[in-house]
Order: sequence, then C-alpha cells, then structure tokens
Amino acid sequence: MLEKIKAIYPALTQRDFRYFWFGQCISLIGTWMQATAQQWLVYSLTKSALLLGVLGVAQYGPIMCLSLPAGVLIDRYPKKKLLLFAQITLMVQAFFMAALIWTDQATYGNILVLAFLLGLATTLDQPTRQAMLPELVGKDYIRSAVGLNSTIVNVARMVGPALAAALMAEYGAGLLFFLNGLSFIPVLVGLALIQTRPAAVKGHSAKIFAEIRAGLAYVKDNRFLAQGMFAMLVVSVFVMNFSILTPLYAGEILGEGLEIYGLLLSAIGAGSLLGAMVVASRSQGVPSLRLLYGSGLAASLLLIVSTFLHNATAAAVLFSLLGFSCIFFITTTLSIVQLHTEDRFRGRVMSIYSFVFLGITPVGNLLTGAFMEWAGAAGGLVACGMAAIIGLLLIAWRTKDRA
Repeated sequence: MLEKIKAIYPALTQRDFRYFWFGQCISLIGTWMQATAQQWLVYSLTKSALLLGVLGVAQYGPIMCLSLPAGVLIDRYPKKKLLLFAQITLMVQAFFMAALIWTDQATYGNILVLAFLLGLATTLDQPTRQAMLPELVGKDYIRSAVGLNSTIVNVARMVGPALAAALMAEYGAGLLFFLNGLSFIPVLVGLALIQTRPAAVKGHSAKIFAEIRAGLAYVKDNRFLAQGMFAMLVVSVFVMNFSILTPLYAGEILGEGLEIYGLLLSAIGAGSLLGAMVVASRSQGVPSLRLLYGSGLAASLLLIVSTFLHNATAAAVLFSLLGFSCIFFITTTLSIVQLHTEDRFRGRVMSIYSFVFLGITPVGNLLTGAFMEWAGAAGGLVACGMAAIIGLLLIAWRTKDRA
C-alpha cells in the first residue's frame, strides 16, 4: 500500500520532503483553527463587520507591502534558517495570544497588533516555503510536491474550522491558539532533521531595491513567469474572494442561511482537495500555459453560471467544480513558476507570487464588495467573472508573440 502511494505521489519518496510535509499536515490544521478563533474572538468583542475588515488589512497588509523585500532576503540567506525563524515567530504569537485570552487581557487593540505580527511572519514564511521546495525534492518532482502541499492546505481548511467550532464552544478561543502553538513543534522538529540541497549563493548587490528591480525584470522578461503572475493576479482579484462571494450567494441568490453557507464552503473545500490530489499524481513534465488559461477561464465561467442556479444541491455541485478549477489553476501556475525559475532568483520570484496570490487579497475583497454592493449578488458575480475572463484573454493575447 505504501509503495503504491509513493508511486502515485512520487514526491513522498524524498526523505526531506516527507519530514517537511508531515509537519505541515499538523501545523496547517492548527493555523485554520486559529484563524477561525481569531475571527470569532474579534466579532464577539466588537460586533463590528468594519473592525473585522480592519483586522484583515492588519494581517494581509504586510504581505502586500513587504513581499518584495522579503524575496531579497530569501535569495541572500539559507531558506531553512529563515523558515525556522518565521515558524518560531508564528508559534510565539499563538502562545502569547492564548495567554492574553486566559488572563482576560485580550482586547481589540492587542489582537490587531498580534495580527500584524502574524502578517509579518507570513510575509517571510509563505514564499520561503515555496522557494525551498526544489531543495527538498529537486525539479523532477516539483509538480507532485506542489500538489501534495495544496492537498494538505485544503484538508486543513476543511478540518480546522470544524474542530475549532467544536472546541471553542466547550473550551473557548484560548485553547485554539494554544493548540496552534503546539502544532508548530512537529514542523520545527522536521526542519531540524531535513538536509536541504541549497543552491550556491552568488554575489548579491548591497542595494535591496536594485535586487527587487532585478527580480521584477527577470519575471517580466520570461514569458512563462510573466503570464503566470498576471493570470494569478487577475484570478486572485476577481474569482477567489470566497469569504465575500459565498455568504452573499447563499443569502441573496439561494435565500438560505448559515447551514447552506457551510455546505457551499465544504463543497469548495472538497473540490479543491480533489483537484490538488489530481495535480499531485501528475508529476512528469511541465504543465502548459493552455492548462493554466483553461483552468482560470473555467473558474471564471463557473462564477457566472452560478448566478442562474437557485437550488442548494445544484449550487453545491457547481461550487465543488469551482473549487476544483481554482486549485487546478493555482497548482498549475505555481508549477510553471517553479519550473521556469533559476535558483538565484527563486526567492524574489516566489515573493512576487506570494504578493499576487495573498498580498492582493485586500484589493480583491474591496473590488468584489464594491461590485456586489453596486450590482447586487448576481450582478456582482457576473461582473467578477467577466472581468476575470477579459483579463485572462487580454494577457494571452498580449503575450502570444513573445519568445
């Protein structure tokens, strides 16, 4: 059985990747448990949707503003050490938040400060983890490794909030932050055991901004990287804002409440998990740009089609297809980016990817919210889907003749 699993998912044959991956399996569940607890805690303290939005800005703002400088650090210093530092920072943040809750010192102000710290650590952690993958598996198994990483993210996204809801009702939010802190221990042990194969670090400019410009120019001059990044930017902004799209869809289009909202989230998670598993089993070769555009256009079109469905079961099926298309697009884009990046630029390239994938979240949320406020839920979904389709077609057209 074990040999069959390794044959289907060959990245698991690599010792260092196994240590890294199994640690992440535990830690990411804790991360989603904490995210659920943090949202509930802030809302219970403030009863304000606006302040919840400000919390998101505090957490994702650092990724938007500091991703590019973080990429320079990743290219300059050993990735394993940077990742250890980021993971320890995240662990301390979780334990400190648990202590504040248990001592009745948790206020909106200090939660905001700690969310900002979480964003700072994530700014370094996210691109470093992605940039270190080739050092764990080599380029032959990159597609498998990317797919397996996406698999555990989606499992955690389904399991973490469910565990959080059950435990929080009985024991309060403090325990969830504490358990998240504990979940970093397997990651730290795994990182201590792995023996990465870092690329030789060549001379770098002393000027950070010069290196940022060099990284941006490198992406611009490589048609695979440029198309991947711009396509991810378009889909991130207009399609993958499920935190806003899903509750409004459930309430305004289906006329349902919390139960159906949860069903739609589960459907997205199930489809995403299936998509990640399919990609993880396709380890050979380099994915094509056609696959990238096809999955992105499919997700955009499904968003438009969803406006014509008023049955919860049909909507759940469509949302599972949407989740499948989105994760297929994400993993295809990331595989293309990884396989067309030289090691000396990998940190900066992955920091740009982190920016267009996560750092742009506040802008995407704002635009999606504005569309849906202006045109209603159905009109907003159509507007977002059409904007994504037009954007993807323009990128493909403008870059089709590039060498």
